[in-house]
Amino acid sequence: MPRTPPRRVAAPAAAGSPVQGPPLSKDSAIAADVKALVMSGARDAARERFADLVALQQRRAVRIAYQYLRDVHDADEAVQDAFVKVFTHIASYREDLPFEVWFTRILVNGCLDLRKARGRRLRWAVPMSPAGDTVSHEPIAPDPSPEARLVAAERGRQIAAAVEQLPERQRTVFTLCQVAEHSTSEVSQALGLSEATVRVHLFRAIRKLRRLLEHER
Repeated sequence: MPRTPPRRVAAPAAAGSPVQGPPLSKDSAIAADVKALVMSGARDAARERFADLVALQQRRAVRIAYQYLRDVHDADEAVQDAFVKVFTHIASYREDLPFEVWFTRILVNGCLDLRKARGRRLRWAVPMSPAGDTVSHEPIAPDPSPEARLVAAERGRQIAAAVEQLPERQRTVFTLCQVAEHSTSEVSQALGLSEATVRVHLFRAIRKLRRLLEHER
């Protein structure tokens, strides 16, 4: 009877060989390059590479910042400040965390800080008319950006007003999941919450928004 040839068994990986993780996204790969350049002291080259990262994130970042601040100038300021913070602290960037999540967390925190500072300014700096009466002056509206035009429709106004009424944690989770389009897993990493908690906040935010919008109609 002919003998069956033995099956070939793949050799085990050599001890100490690196385990290949999932491939990095384009922005995460660029962020890793920028970090490596900064750590090696090549800051000029790092700035040039960082410009590619800004180009990838700029439009999305303005949309998120405008959702929080409802002002084109404040949104631009928050985005530029976030990019400065990212470059300044790029050495602390963890390559195992998607760059977009890390950047969004910095951006959202900056927007919240700017909102608080703006609220303090409005409470203490009340403009006066020439006659001495307190009046409310609206800033001259600049030419609308594409992001501003996108949310200028009536439905966008209603949704934005409803989002403003959400509790802070629900608003943050809703913004990250629905505006920034992050997964609940990514948001849990960004906020330091369990994924189950993120899902609860998102569910409650959507439920409250539906009630608010139905009331608006």
